[in-house]
Amino acid sequence: MVRIAALDIGGTSIKSGVWTGGLAQEVREQDTNAKNGAAYVMERAKEILRSYGSFDAIGISTAGQVNPQEGSILYANENIPGYTGMKIREIMEAEFSVPVAVENDVNAAAIGEGRFGAGMGSDDFLCVTYGTGVGGAVVINQEVYRGSGFSAGEFGGILIHPEASREGEPFSGCYETCASATALVARAKALDESLTNGRRIFERLSEPGVQALVDCWIDEIVYGLVSLIHIFNPSRIVLGGGVMAQPYILEQVQKKVKRRVMPSFSTVDIRQAQLGNQAGLLGAASLGAGMLPF
Repeated sequence: MVRIAALDIGGTSIKSGVWTGGLAQEVREQDTNAKNGAAYVMERAKEILRSYGSFDAIGISTAGQVNPQEGSILYANENIPGYTGMKIREIMEAEFSVPVAVENDVNAAAIGEGRFGAGMGSDDFLCVTYGTGVGGAVVINQEVYRGSGFSAGEFGGILIHPEASREGEPFSGCYETCASATALVARAKALDESLTNGRRIFERLSEPGVQALVDCWIDEIVYGLVSLIHIFNPSRIVLGGGVMAQPYILEQVQKKVKRRVMPSFSTVDIRQAQLGNQAGLLGAASLGAGMLPF
């Protein structure tokens, strides 16, 4: 039986598991301890993989901009110090002597949702995630579109407030700054310092002041989605990130988008991601399986 080991490497945690016959086994989550640097994270990843015994291929989903042809990190911020340039595939193939696939985390999540979750049945869809930032992936004919430099889908960089844009600050006035979960919490803390996370905010949604700021934040989400819909004309958009588990958000987004797009685009199906924090792992496992000559 073919065994695929999968990792999802983030700045906060590393998720891992083994897939045998399409079933997930021994799924775990451990702290990344990313502050210790990229070399440490690679050693930690090796240690986690060794704990699974033997396997036939490895699939890795990771933070940062990825060159999937080389399996290396094109660029990463300082959430994992020294990660830019890391040759993950080369390191892991040398260590385990099996094929290794490496992909950006949002692309991997889109692959997971496309094959096992909310993207099933749609050959062309967009995946947009709202968390610390705003991430995106473009799926065309069941394949991720990566762009000329492997970095397509940087939806967080959509300029939605040009009046707030400043030279030398690429994300000023952009979607990520205004529509991320981080942006929602910043708005809420300005209203009440005790509103430090999404859970607390939505527990108090019935309060007029809290609902008003949430509605304003949802408008920011809608601004970006309207642009994406008119550019790509997708049949479906999958919205991910923990905050999207709130039914109120999805309901309002669906209503407000349909009021803002041209009528011929209003059939777009906007739905919540189904796989939660397992999407990247499932996508990575699928990519790892694709490295084998079946």
